[in-house]
Amino acid sequence: MARSDLARVTADPASAAMAAAAINALGADLQRSLLADRPDDNLVFSPASILLALTMARAGAQGSTATEMDAVLHISDADAFYRAVNALAAALDGLNGTVEDGDGKQVDLVLRIANALWAQHGVAFQQPFLDVLAGEFGAGLELVDYHSDAEGARAEINAWVAAQTEDRIEELLGAGTITPDTRLTLVNAVYMKAPWQLPFERSATADQAFTRGDGSTVTAPMMHATRSMGYSTGGGSTAVELPYAGGGLSMLLVLPDESVAADAVELPGPGALPTTKVRLTLPRWDTETSVSLADALAALGMPTAFTDGADFSGMTTEAPLRVSDVVHQADITVDEYGTEAAAATAVMMAATSAPDGEPPSVVFDRPFLFAVRTTDTGAVLFQGRVADPTAPL
Repeated sequence: MARSDLARVTADPASAAMAAAAINALGADLQRSLLADRPDDNLVFSPASILLALTMARAGAQGSTATEMDAVLHISDADAFYRAVNALAAALDGLNGTVEDGDGKQVDLVLRIANALWAQHGVAFQQPFLDVLAGEFGAGLELVDYHSDAEGARAEINAWVAAQTEDRIEELLGAGTITPDTRLTLVNAVYMKAPWQLPFERSATADQAFTRGDGSTVTAPMMHATRSMGYSTGGGSTAVELPYAGGGLSMLLVLPDESVAADAVELPGPGALPTTKVRLTLPRWDTETSVSLADALAALGMPTAFTDGADFSGMTTEAPLRVSDVVHQADITVDEYGTEAAAATAVMMAATSAPDGEPPSVVFDRPFLFAVRTTDTGAVLFQGRVADPTAPL
């Protein structure tokens, strides 16, 4: 392994808000793009994973390449931003462990975020780049030989991702994504398994019609609960927020009004939903998305990174590098007991309040948006849309 001797820096927790705001802004940008590309499909992705992987790449960018990446990643001060990402990662690590649910029982909440990089053996990387990786991301460079064994490198990276995500993502990098021209692969993986603060009663789940965007219907298992939760309506949508055990994470669910397009709906900010009693109907769902983000990121404003004009000389001066692709995969399972989700992102570098009375009823029986986020900074770990909860994986 090649890495700096620097220990990981302890960051000011208050700076995590900067990283959370950037994650959410990038998530909103990408969601608009990804929904437009797949108007009738389920969608899940992790803006946190994508931003973390790209920020590692940004640490080696120079010139116009860096300027474009800063605009897309919503970075105003790179050094301060690396420290903010470090602070947010530490805060997320602190959510992992044994917590108390709404019934006072001790339950396990798993939230794991890991970064790793695989570099071409024999290529010297710049010390400032290695220092940022070690000090702010806690990562070094694993050495592989893309030249002579690209498939072996791909298998090693996929095995690491599978281990980090409890085998939910077994093959992030498909055949042909790693080539002999690859020089560096930066990877972030996120895994979460979180029980609800109050689980749904399994006996209350019943089949019910769900209307897809084209007007056709499917029969889906619908969960039911009447309880106090975050709730708001207006501005083109109705939103509820369900806490996970421990109170550090929640799932925001947003049902657009029937006349409003999903990509026109903005997610309410953290703490924006007053608590009231709600009668909720919500489908179980299990979905995954695998996508190349190269075109979307270029369209958002960082095209140079993907061309031979890219400047990543802050990584190494021995081999001119460009981003050959940004591959992202995520999945999520939501049921009566909680949520299990995983995501991984690889950046491949190649040489060149309601009124009193009856509680409001919110029925998620048509396409809706969701976001799993922290309750303090509001950083979105997973988000997407459920277009058809019965669609096969």
